[in-house]
Amino acid sequence: MSDATSQSAVANEKGYSKKNPFPSTLKQRRLLNKVGSTKEVQHLEMCLAGSGLEYRPGDSLAIFPTNSDRQVDDVIEAGGLDTGALVESTRGASVPLGQALKHELDISGLTKSVLKKYNHFARSDKIDSLLAPENAAGLKGYLWGREVIDLLVDYPVPGLASDDFCGTLRKLSPRLYSIASSPLAHPGEMHLTIAVLRYHSHGRDREGVCSTYAAKRVEVGETMPVFLHHDKHFKLPADGSTPIIMVGPGTGIAPFRAFVEERAATGARGKSWLFFGDRNRDTDYLYGEEFERHIAEGKLTRIDLAFSRDQDDKVYVQHRMLEHAAELYAWLSDGAIFYVCGDASRMAGDVHEALITIAEREGGQSRESAEAWLKQLQDDRRYLRDVY
Repeated sequence: MSDATSQSAVANEKGYSKKNPFPSTLKQRRLLNKVGSTKEVQHLEMCLAGSGLEYRPGDSLAIFPTNSDRQVDDVIEAGGLDTGALVESTRGASVPLGQALKHELDISGLTKSVLKKYNHFARSDKIDSLLAPENAAGLKGYLWGREVIDLLVDYPVPGLASDDFCGTLRKLSPRLYSIASSPLAHPGEMHLTIAVLRYHSHGRDREGVCSTYAAKRVEVGETMPVFLHHDKHFKLPADGSTPIIMVGPGTGIAPFRAFVEERAATGARGKSWLFFGDRNRDTDYLYGEEFERHIAEGKLTRIDLAFSRDQDDKVYVQHRMLEHAAELYAWLSDGAIFYVCGDASRMAGDVHEALITIAEREGGQSRESAEAWLKQLQDDRRYLRDVY
């Protein structure tokens, strides 16, 4: 039995999964943005050797993060808690509070449920008011941009027991990231594209739990617990001659880097069209050199770019779609599969609306007919979305 076969057999016996994550070694990390960018997007290369895990472009990788020491210390100080106090672990054993807060409990996300559980001890009329059914807007306003530490500061509970506090919190959950690589192009590896989240709200600096964990706090050579999430539908067509249209602004580019690599590796003959957008071309053209090389080599048919801050008027991917409406409609009429990945709050809706407008304009359809046409594309799995 070869070493690789032996490693795979061991991995299969272990059955790496959500309940038993694989300790994947971080092989490489590099900043994708250039000097002067207002964003920080990191490219990560993870090792899968010996895991037995297999993925296809369109799948995602889930990472179990830990909270930062600073965040844990701040919460303990704000609550007047004892970091060494023993609390019941989510796994059943007793562990020090500091360990539970770092590895097991969500101390960033503040929800209605957390607020309600906490008020069992705070007994605050103000929290009662926020939780009142008729005050949905007030509750939403309070929760926005706040974390557990704000609750401790705004509504202190002197002498709050560590176990009681932990009982108000949710479990620290894994975060999903679209895989940005083809296994054919990078055997034994998996690549991720992670935007590092940092912001300031309510007088306090904040940071994304998993993005800063994966992109900053884990050193190259160290491991992260991970598992695969397979997407049955967000996949390349089995027929490599099928044309594809990909819309992926920002980190939404991740699965389409994988798609382009996969098609290049398999020699697929189908046309491929990529729409990518970000803030500035000079600093934020993620994987730009790779995509330009794919264009030059004929492995990517076409790319249209939308950099919102390179001109006075904001230009986004949906604007580029509308500029090329006739050709885009012709591709779809010719059987192309349309993919979109990225922000669900605005971008995905804007792209959806642009598709309806294109059907009205180029297909001579009414609004109702255009919506039905788009619904049919979805039912036929020719309009696929991976939005978050």
